[in-house]
Order: sequence, then structure tokens, then C-alpha cells
Amino acid sequence: MNNPAADLPPKPRTKHAALARPNIGEFGRHEMAILGAPCGKIKDLVARLLPHLAPELSVGYVDADHATADADDTAGASPMLQAGATAELTDKIQFRRLDQPRAMDKFSQPEWLAHQSLVLVNGNHFRAKQQIIILDPAKPLDRKLDKLTDVQLILRVTEGQALPEYLQNHLPGASQIPSLDLADTDGIAAFVKQWWQASVPPLRGLVLAGGQSQRMQTDKGRLRYHGQEQREYAAELLATVCSDVHVSCRPDQAAELPATLQPLPDRFLDLGPLGGILSAFQLDPNAAWLVVACDLPFLSTDTLNHLVAHRQPGKMATAYQSPHKDFPEPLITIWEPSSYATLLRFLSLGYSCPRKALINSNVAVLKAPDARELRNVNTPEEREAAQRELG
Repeated sequence: MNNPAADLPPKPRTKHAALARPNIGEFGRHEMAILGAPCGKIKDLVARLLPHLAPELSVGYVDADHATADADDTAGASPMLQAGATAELTDKIQFRRLDQPRAMDKFSQPEWLAHQSLVLVNGNHFRAKQQIIILDPAKPLDRKLDKLTDVQLILRVTEGQALPEYLQNHLPGASQIPSLDLADTDGIAAFVKQWWQASVPPLRGLVLAGGQSQRMQTDKGRLRYHGQEQREYAAELLATVCSDVHVSCRPDQAAELPATLQPLPDRFLDLGPLGGILSAFQLDPNAAWLVVACDLPFLSTDTLNHLVAHRQPGKMATAYQSPHKDFPEPLITIWEPSSYATLLRFLSLGYSCPRKALINSNVAVLKAPDARELRNVNTPEEREAAQRELG
């Protein structure tokens, strides 16, 4: 008997898992190289912009040190590095400095600058996804056209300065690229902030409904306080402020979820809420996730709208302060894409508590319009009290 399967071509072998990758450039998610002028002018421009960009944005700056650019690898290194140390961490009181005789590459650079919401780069030395160019005759760009892949802004050194012909030929739609005077610090800062806001990650929703509900002794997501299962109620609330909503669940729960819900089975197992949040980021590491626990029957759209309206995407997360403690509440929180690496780092250190990551990171903490809406219902006694209050 013929075997039809034997006649089929072999499936192509895949070497790596098909993971969604974060949209990161050379140094970060949001980066701009500045080039077309001597390094001193670039550094002066960045120094002028920083007071206008902070504290809304955490801004990193990338440059090279000319003093050691042509010297051997150990020039300028501390005695400890020269003696063979592979890292030296120094507390300089006003700042901390980590020195490493380690090559710069596309894997280490984003790791070093993971907590920066914007990275400005001296484009004379390094590349970045997008660029600002300065029309300085002292540093023409005719030999650096390969670095001009996505020019966002043109800065004139003199009033009415025209774009050189070689740039007009190289830049698609050159006449449509905004232009400002190099001396216009306010205007340049406003442009950078507007550009940054235009690339704020989309907001997706996640209902955490994969817990064991041991204290409640029954699945908390299936309780009915509002005439429908609580996981459905929470998903409908999130749908009013998010582009779409997933329900985090255990793999064994996915098949029994109502057809109206979009299941997201945990891929990080036995980690509690952290497993659900990490599974969401594995699905889409380029979105921000508004996470809500399913055991919040008092939660309303007003509280969610307030959180979204006061979202600070330049920080790792935006959370409400817990009504019971002086800590952020991790299960009604907008987790920005940068929190993915932070949560994984805490997991690697042996911590599975999302609140610990919030407490020890740069986050925005808000007071809830009505703190009573943040109340969890975890036991049969609390459930009965909540049902009486909700009628």
C-alpha cells in the first residue's frame, strides 16, 4: 500500500523558536542620531535639549571619547581594569559608573540603556534608527549618506540655508522633512517630544484569570457579581480603553472560556500573575499591556479611564497606589514594553512578585479617584459582603 505521507516533501527544519522580537534599534526603542556637525556642536545641542525633555523622558546619550579613540584598549582604564578586573562599579555619590573592557554590540548596547525612554546618539560615531541632521559646512554629510536611513528633522546653521543638492537627491521627500534653526532650542525640543509621543506603544488589555483561587475555593473568574462571569465583566471594561483584550488563563482553562473571550494560555507556568504578564509580552513585546485582575468586582470604567488618561509611557509602568499600603498596585497597571526585560531580570534573581519590580523601578504611581474600586475579593466571606454591597 502506498503511503501518501512518504510522498510529501519534508518540512523545513527551523533552527530557532519563532519569537516576536522587541522593536529595538542600535541602543533603544526610541533613538535618534544627530550628525552633520562637529562633535562639540552635537554635544552642545544635546545639553541644551536635556532640561526641556526631562523629567517627562529618561534620556540617555551615546558618544565616543576622542582622547582614547586611537589608543590601545586599556588607555584611560583604571588600575583595576588594567590589572585584570572585568568590571568595576564605582559609587561617585552623584552618579554610579560601570566600567567594562567589553565590546559594544547590538546585544549589550540595549541592555546597558534598557531604562532610557529616549537615546540621543552622536551620529558621527554611531548609527541609530532615525536621525536629525545639521547642515554645517564644517562637517558635510556627503560621505555619510549610508547613515541617513530615516531623517526626521533638518537643522539649519544659518537662516534660510538651503539643503545641498546631494541631500535633495538622497533623501526621499526631502522637501517634506521639517526644518528648524539650530539655535531654536525650544522648537527642537518640542519636535522631539512630539516625535516621541507619536511612537508611543499601543495599549492592549489583559485580564488575569489563571489563578488557582485557593482561598475562594472556587474559580474567581467565574463568579457573577454583575449578571455575567467576572472575567467577562473585566474584559468588557478593558475593551473600552484598549485596542483588544486577552484573558490570561492556565492551559487547561483555555478550552472552557466563553467564545466571546480571547484566551492567552500561560507560557510561564506556576509564577502567579507574573506568568500571565510575561506571557502577554512574549505574544507582543512592542505593546503596552493594561493588566487587570479578575477579582475586582468594584472596578469601573472611570478608574480605568483615569489610569489611561494619566499614563506616563516614558516610565516603566503607570500604576495606582494601593489603598492599604504605600506601594503600587501591580494588578491594575499599565506595563510599558520596557518592563518586559525588567520583569525577566527580577525572575532571574528569584523574584516572582510584580510589585517588587514596580517598587524598585522608575514608575508613575497615581492615587485612584475612588480607592474602594481597588478592593480585591479573595474569600467566601468577602464575596458575600461584595454581593450585598453590589445588590
